[in-house]
Amino acid sequence: MPDTNVTATNTRRATNVTLPEALVSMAKALGVNISQASEAGLAAAVKKAREQKWLEENKDAIEAYNRHVEEHGLTLEKYRTF
Repeated sequence: MPDTNVTATNTRRATNVTLPEALVSMAKALGVNISQASEAGLAAAVKKAREQKWLEENKDAIEAYNRHVEEHGLTLEKYRTF
């Protein structure tokens, strides 16, 4: 699996994005760094997409584990203190 902290790299790639004019104007007026804000938003979207992909790829195993727990209980349940 690739490095999850891709924003830590120093290698940058210039890209163009199209944003609503009013949003850009507000960001500039408030001193928001558009590049940093865009990077943070993109990183959050990538994280969410990776999580969803992982859940989809592991759906069968998760369902099988849940069925096992429903049928047999937790393996170490007798040691639970709560």
